[in-house]
Amino acid sequence: MRNMFPAVVFAAAMAIAQPALAQNAFTPDQIKYGPAPAFMQPGAQLAVLEGNPMGSEGDYTVRLKLPAGYKVAPHTHPARENVTVLSGSLKVGMGDKFDAAKMMSFGAGSFAYLDPEMHHYAMADGETTIQIHGKSPLKINYINPQDDPSGGK
Repeated sequence: MRNMFPAVVFAAAMAIAQPALAQNAFTPDQIKYGPAPAFMQPGAQLAVLEGNPMGSEGDYTVRLKLPAGYKVAPHTHPARENVTVLSGSLKVGMGDKFDAAKMMSFGAGSFAYLDPEMHHYAMADGETTIQIHGKSPLKINYINPQDDPSGGK
């Protein structure tokens, strides 16, 4: 009898958790990707997992699929950015000029956070998927305005 209680409690907890799980959790096949925002070069795909990354406040979590060789020019962010590499490898460099020789490679499972004042750039080494979470808005402030594919819009 003693061993049945945990199983009954677990089953009841799972029954209660099902509605929340269906709304707040995703299996990989349920994640829908679309084009990344205009402030990124074409080719990246973005999926919003929670929140409104383009909003003026609140938490967000997004995933970005980057094709091999995809580059993000030197930039900063208005809020802290937390990045987890889910697959592939992301190369990251610090500074105002893109210099592949100065980049460090971060493979799947790696995590980094970048504070607003950090000038950095990135490149996908092979097809790469990253997850980013932080406080809205998700925005890139390019060091060189000519690197902004949206024309600063």
